[in-house]
Amino acid sequence: MSLLEAVRIGRHLMHGTPERECREMIRAFALKYGLLGIMTALPTTANFFRYEKVYFPRNDLIRDEAMDTLSYLKFFFPFRMLDVEKLSVDSMWDSHDDDDNYMKALMMTMSPRDPEAIYMSFTRDYGERYDWMASIFKDWAFTLLGTQLYYYDQKKPNDPDTRRIVENAMSILDNNAPTFHLELREHPTMVWDFHSLVMNIKMMLALMMTDEQNPIKLCRQCMMPFISETPEQDFCSPEHEKKYKRENQDKK
Repeated sequence: MSLLEAVRIGRHLMHGTPERECREMIRAFALKYGLLGIMTALPTTANFFRYEKVYFPRNDLIRDEAMDTLSYLKFFFPFRMLDVEKLSVDSMWDSHDDDDNYMKALMMTMSPRDPEAIYMSFTRDYGERYDWMASIFKDWAFTLLGTQLYYYDQKKPNDPDTRRIVENAMSILDNNAPTFHLELREHPTMVWDFHSLVMNIKMMLALMMTDEQNPIKLCRQCMMPFISETPEQDFCSPEHEKKYKRENQDKK
C-alpha cells in the first residue's frame, strides 16, 4: 500500500537512515507507484497552465506566493523543457516524445476533465526533485508521529507547547483539498478529482488517522506504520509487543 510505504520512508528519513539507502527507497517507491505529481499538487489549482502565473498556498517547498508559469514548469522538466506557447487560456504545449503511440495511449487514458498539467506529468521528460519528495515523506511521518505521541502521553495531554507542536504537524495535511464533480450515472454521483498521488495519500492519511476502528498507527516497538486490526492494538506484530514489554520490564 503506497500510504504505508510513504510513511515508512518518512520514518527512515527522520531516523537518520543513510541518504544512499533513502534515495534507493524513494526510487523503488517511484518505480512501483509513479512519481508524486508534485507539479499539480503545489498550486492552488491543477489548471495553472491556463494562467500566466501560478499561485501557491503556504508550503515548505516554494516560499513564493506566485510565480511565472514557465518558470514553475522548469522545476519539473530539468533536462528537456516542453515546447510551450503561452497564450493564457489558449496556451499550447508539445512534448519531445518520439513515440507517437505512447502519447496517443496516454491521451486515451485521461479524462477530458483532466488539467493539461496531468498530461504533462506523464510525459517521459517529467521529473521531481529528490529533496522535495523526501521532504513530503518526512512531513507525513512527522504528522503521524506527533499526533500519536500526543495521545500516548497521558501525563500532559493539554500542555500548550506540546499541543502547538502537534497542531503544526497536523497542519501539513491542510491546503489543496481535492475538488469534485458530478457525473450522470444511475443517479447524480459525486466524484473526487485526485490530480496527484500526493493528494490521494494526504486524504487517505487523514482518513486513516481518524478511523475509529482500524486507524493507521506507528508500532510502539519499531515505530514503523501499520494498520491496526482493533482500536487498542499498538504493535505491528505479537513479537514486537512481547519485545516491548520485555525491554520495559527490564528498565523497571
